[in-house]
Amino acid sequence: MKPTFIAALAGGLGLLATTIVPVHAKTPADTLIMAHAIDGLISLDPAEVFEFIGGELANNIYLRLVVADETDFTKVKGGAAESWSVSDDGKTYTFKMRKGVTFTTSGKPVTAKDAAFSLQRVVKLAKSPAFILTQFGWNAGNVETMVQAVDDETLKLTIPETLAPSLVLNALSAGVSGIVDREAALANQKDNDLGHAWLQKNTAGAGAYRLVDWRPNEVVVLEANKKFFRGAPAMNRIIMRHIPEATTQRLMLEKGDVDVARQLGAEQLEAVAANKELKLEIDDKATVFYLGLNEALPQLKNPKVAEALRW
Repeated sequence: MKPTFIAALAGGLGLLATTIVPVHAKTPADTLIMAHAIDGLISLDPAEVFEFIGGELANNIYLRLVVADETDFTKVKGGAAESWSVSDDGKTYTFKMRKGVTFTTSGKPVTAKDAAFSLQRVVKLAKSPAFILTQFGWNAGNVETMVQAVDDETLKLTIPETLAPSLVLNALSAGVSGIVDREAALANQKDNDLGHAWLQKNTAGAGAYRLVDWRPNEVVVLEANKKFFRGAPAMNRIIMRHIPEATTQRLMLEKGDVDVARQLGAEQLEAVAANKELKLEIDDKATVFYLGLNEALPQLKNPKVAEALRW
């Protein structure tokens, strides 16, 4: 199965309206033009990305140790790691890196040292999504001990907390765990920021696509990684145009100016469904729900109440 552009962080049922009307002759057949709202894109650093559009892009630009199995959301499968094992006490995870995986910009192999550096920098930078990894019991003071590259092909993670392996592996499949080219990040770091400022607007990943252009509130252009370990993506280029208005997206779709519309409302979706020239595509997607409790209420301060609500 060859990879296609996957919307990784959308929740519930994903609704994509696509057109079968040919695009203008000047648009190559292997180019996909998408109408999307990209004004929420503020960073492409996987250690910082926590918005839907940024997460969607990062999950296509960066490869994680393990990735979600798109055929069964209850499972993960190998990404940059070909295999892994868990100790009997559930506190040591050993990953064997996949051979032949390379970074799209530098062409260098993705090693356990890159993976260790990437996980460590998430914890050290402590940006919004860092809690996904710090729940393991990692902090800036211990993460270099807890996350170690034994050699270029072997990564060892120590989890001091008692956690289910399914939780650990699913967290490692999240976008925040994207593996960054260590040499590129350090070569562009300023004031010991581990390359953060540079990676906000530049990318150094090993995913199915690489960033070739980003003009805020205008366009994002991705180009296929033809050496991607699962095979070159079917679409060589993805162009995301910032078209936030649902009505405009529908009109552009009907005219053939775009191939995919992403922000259609109920009214526009009904029109698309009734148009034989268009196709409405509905896909299941994994969903994460956040439930916040107002601890000003004494009843909600009780940890048992929070646990009951989680169940």
